[in-house]
Amino acid sequence: MQALQLFAGPLARRAIEKNGLYPSDICTIPAAAGGPKGLLLGPLDRFIFGEWLTRSTQPVDLVGASIGAWRLSTACLNHNVAAFQRLEHDYIHQHYELAPGQKRPSAARVSELFGQNLQAFYGGRVNEVLTHPRYRLHIVTSRGRHVLRTEHGLRTPVGYFGAFLTNVVYRKAMGAWLERVVFSTPKAQLPFATGDYRTRQVPLSEANFHLALQASCSIPFVLKAVHNIPGAPPGAYWDGGITDYHLHLNYPAAARNAIETGACHAMDTGAGGRKDPYGLVLYPHFQKSVVPGWLDKSLKWRHQATHHLDTMLLLAPNPEWVKTLPNGKLPDRTDFTHYGNDLPARVKAWNTACSASVQLADEFAAWLEKPDASRLQAL
Repeated sequence: MQALQLFAGPLARRAIEKNGLYPSDICTIPAAAGGPKGLLLGPLDRFIFGEWLTRSTQPVDLVGASIGAWRLSTACLNHNVAAFQRLEHDYIHQHYELAPGQKRPSAARVSELFGQNLQAFYGGRVNEVLTHPRYRLHIVTSRGRHVLRTEHGLRTPVGYFGAFLTNVVYRKAMGAWLERVVFSTPKAQLPFATGDYRTRQVPLSEANFHLALQASCSIPFVLKAVHNIPGAPPGAYWDGGITDYHLHLNYPAAARNAIETGACHAMDTGAGGRKDPYGLVLYPHFQKSVVPGWLDKSLKWRHQATHHLDTMLLLAPNPEWVKTLPNGKLPDRTDFTHYGNDLPARVKAWNTACSASVQLADEFAAWLEKPDASRLQAL
């Protein structure tokens, strides 16, 4: 059984049909929120960043939310293959001891331990991330506004309920409750247009890196919000997946500027060698759908592809192959509750899934040797 499925937007498909796929074609790599689901992408991360992209020299924008931001920050470290292996180990072995009768640890306790883990992981190495010669990192967070400007036992649930109702009617209107704040490598421009949603950009620094990354991973009610990040507007910052769950962003609209600044090459997609002003977006993902925001998970009409994904090649596990993994599914946050204090059982299940996912990287590497466009499915 093939583990890997490939999905392409129309412009990406035409370019691959004409030219194949080379590492120099890639100008942007997103990485989604999704908690433990991101573990399945570890072997792909190690292959893409540790081997394949090293055959090119162009700058690449890395856009991540939540665990995706952690993965892409790791890509910016020296010796990133070893760093990815450590990330996988540390994430799998994180444990929050539960008291008798307790179903989950307090948000304050999770935030405390998670912050300590990030400090240990990146301690003394933040400069490697900020000064990487090729990769321009963009960490997506969600900043509360008005009722959500600070975390509060009563106002926060009310604010998120209001955001949910507003989002159902019109996604852009949710900006009255929450705004997208992107912490970026200094002087890096955003690799997507921002007309879709209220957005701010803040330069990453040694002073705000850890807090920005923790904020991007701070799921409401599971972790505490991060307040008043240095260099950024005051307020409460939560998981970037709330505003941008799977980073369904307008990449083509920003690509012309990326071409002009040397971030990527124009794609040869037309007859007679015509060059289109777009670079490719390579997206290792854990499913086909690219869901805009966390509050859109139940809104199936927002799970369809749009022109924002026209230049995207998305890699995702075959759902039938996923059924062969432990518990017949991807690792996810429900496993913390399912296994409770039985850390060895959860570690075994997650390690088994990660070992199996090496097949995803092997199949992608084999496809790159002879890119078969007939395997490309429509996004």
